[in-house]
Amino acid sequence: MKNETLKSWIEQYSGPLLKKALYLLSNKEDAQDVVQDVFIAAFSNYESFEGKSQPLTWLMAILNRKIADFYRKKYKSEPNIRLDHFFDETGSWRNNDVLQDWNVSGEENELLDNTDFNKTLEECIEKLPARWKILLKMYYLEEKKAAEVSQELDVSATNLWKVLQRSRMQLRECLEFNWFSRV
Repeated sequence: MKNETLKSWIEQYSGPLLKKALYLLSNKEDAQDVVQDVFIAAFSNYESFEGKSQPLTWLMAILNRKIADFYRKKYKSEPNIRLDHFFDETGSWRNNDVLQDWNVSGEENELLDNTDFNKTLEECIEKLPARWKILLKMYYLEEKKAAEVSQELDVSATNLWKVLQRSRMQLRECLEFNWFSRV
């Protein structure tokens, strides 16, 4: 019974789980690995599924924990954050005066529905240092509270806010050059 049920779940729910994992991890291989871990955990903990929720809800909860574990492990294993983006070759702060006001005349709501803009945004996110990207995705994409992100990744609240600020600055500059200057 257990094997048949899990086989059915794999057939039914692999797609939605993979889609969410890919959205949060931005790497197909990592997403596939995490989804595989979800089904391994579901198999190991099948008896704890009480049927009070839909199987997909239970599997998504496992996925969220697996993604948090993935980010926690990755955050701790990649200590090198390059700050050369903020400094020029002489070691002085780069001048960020190149940023323009974004007057997109009422298109703000439509922008996130624009496939090309979303692709550009994803490319800009991928250019962030790995540690910054992890914090940014957990806070903004997974919509976790700051305290939860700080606790899960063992970073201070001050450090979290500084990294998020630097990430936003770098994203803004990337979008300025790769999207808004073209429009």
